[in-house]
Amino acid sequence: MKSSRPHPGLELLRRGLPALLALAMTACVSTRHPAPGGPSSSPTVAADKWLVIPHAGLRQEIVLYAIGLLDTGYRFGGRNPEAGLDCSGMVSYVVERTSGLKLPHNAAAIARRTRPIGRNALAPGDLVFFNTARRSHSHMGIYLGEGRFIHAPSSRGAVRIESLDSGYFASRIDGLRTLAAQE
Repeated sequence: MKSSRPHPGLELLRRGLPALLALAMTACVSTRHPAPGGPSSSPTVAADKWLVIPHAGLRQEIVLYAIGLLDTGYRFGGRNPEAGLDCSGMVSYVVERTSGLKLPHNAAAIARRTRPIGRNALAPGDLVFFNTARRSHSHMGIYLGEGRFIHAPSSRGAVRIESLDSGYFASRIDGLRTLAAQE
């Protein structure tokens, strides 16, 4: 018998999508993308070697694009929605599609190239890392806000939304990182 409780991702969409869309539209209107060829038109590796998206407004675009991948099938090594996605494949696909920034296809490698932040600095579009395979940064997802993240969980699942405070994930968080430039 099917539960009458809505899917947690759908509930987040129902409650949060209007606000996310408003923020994204505001960011797109108020922050112009640099002209092609301009000095800051492409994603960069900052002087301190962190991968950085061109402007912070892209974080909302990352969130919206990731939400569009809900229920996409899992595939180990998957790098696109048609073939299936794994956790780092989903993140690198979303970031490249929204910002042009090419990330490695490996959660630990992405963690090494992104700037660490504290929980109080965590914002939608940031990256969350977990130790799910007895090694640091073995799994990752994109933070959506309100304590939730989206990820491609395993070969038995599809892209879905989870709570950072769930029993399984809360005890396995081993990194919070951002692609935004340091302010």
